[in-house]
Amino acid sequence: MSVTDRCNFRCPYCMPREHYERHRFLPRSDLLTFEELARVVGVAAGLGVTKVRLTGGEPLLRAELHRLIELVVRAAPVELALTTNGVLLARHAEALARAGLRRVTVSLDALDPDVFRAMSDSEHEVSDVLAGIAAAERAGLSPIKINTVVRRGVNDGDLLAIAQHFRNTGHIVRFIEYMDVGTTNAWKPSDVVPASEILERVSSAFPLEPLPSAGMGEVARRYRYRDGAGELGVIASVTEPFCGGCTRLRLSSEGRLYTCLFAAFGEDLRALLRSGASDAELAALVTRVWERREDRYSELRKERPRSLPRVEMSYIGG
Repeated sequence: MSVTDRCNFRCPYCMPREHYERHRFLPRSDLLTFEELARVVGVAAGLGVTKVRLTGGEPLLRAELHRLIELVVRAAPVELALTTNGVLLARHAEALARAGLRRVTVSLDALDPDVFRAMSDSEHEVSDVLAGIAAAERAGLSPIKINTVVRRGVNDGDLLAIAQHFRNTGHIVRFIEYMDVGTTNAWKPSDVVPASEILERVSSAFPLEPLPSAGMGEVARRYRYRDGAGELGVIASVTEPFCGGCTRLRLSSEGRLYTCLFAAFGEDLRALLRSGASDAELAALVTRVWERREDRYSELRKERPRSLPRVEMSYIGG
């Protein structure tokens, strides 16, 4: 569930500044209210949903986010997580944990300060993100997952530094192949560092062995360090698509349902929410959208690269 389309980063692979410098973001009245979002969770849980992730944009830019967490926790017994760039996490971690949040994923693309600034295109420092991770750990939001998008020639030189930094911490690094999300990031295949190469580089310094899958819908291939220093994962959505096993449904901050990160069109759930529809009517719409899904963009990419329309990732959450 995306709670805002706004972000305080301008990462070139997601919200490149040249395209978003004068971008008109959604007015607050267009966003789903916390009560509406919690109601959707309750309906979805009744259909079998067990995991909910809050995303953006940057979700911590949404004021009083802890209130939404309290409402969601009361609405359904789901596993609730948050994905964030981490720079505001030190300020909010304790309140989020008190409200009922149990886990966070932090996006961190580099430890080198210069590379971090290039990847985030922001005035924030990597130390802000590390402070947020530390605060989340103190608040009990562990283990923390660290998501690193790997782009050749930009931050792939930081792979070992990131792996080294989080070894023996209990946190789990997940290296993600650079994807052609949205239409503005000028993606090309040569920018991709395949998961197989990422694993080879890391394992050459810190030997790895595979772990069993965490279950249906798990997108990361999991590995552990042979010396017992922890776990990492790779997400190979470009070189090894997993469309057939996808179990994700995405809700934009203005209430449109999407069945794929690369979808072009979403079903308007907000109109139904604000027209007095019953929970049964909402459940029927969600069921219809899910049963008709046939997305397999990542599998089609090699046949028709960048030829399919799709929504921007910052709009529906990564």
